[in-house]
Amino acid sequence: MNESLGRAESRDENPSGAGGELSIALRYLPGIDEAPLVLVSGQGEIARSIVLLARSLRIPVVRDEDLSHKLLRVPPGHPIPVELYEAVAVILAVLARDKVGGEEC
Repeated sequence: MNESLGRAESRDENPSGAGGELSIALRYLPGIDEAPLVLVSGQGEIARSIVLLARSLRIPVVRDEDLSHKLLRVPPGHPIPVELYEAVAVILAVLARDKVGGEEC
C-alpha cells in the first residue's frame, strides 16, 4: 500500500495449473473513486512483472484465485462490478488494518 491510508492498492495473483499465473492491480481512493478500479491485469510473464513491481514498491500482494479470475474480466481503468464489492472490501479492510497497525502484509 502507498503512504496514504486512503490509497489502497493490492495485487491478486493466481498460480493455477490450468491458466498459469494471473495478477490484478486494484486501486481505491475514497472521495475520488466511486468504487475500486482495476489498474492493470495480466497473465504469465506480465502477471509476474506486476507482482515484482508491487513487491519492489512495497505494495502488498494478496492471493485469491477465485477473485483474480473474476477481476480478470474487468478492463483496466474500469470499476469492479457490484457483485465483487464484498470480496474486494475484505482485502482492502485487511490492508488498511495492517497499515494502521504497522504490519507488513
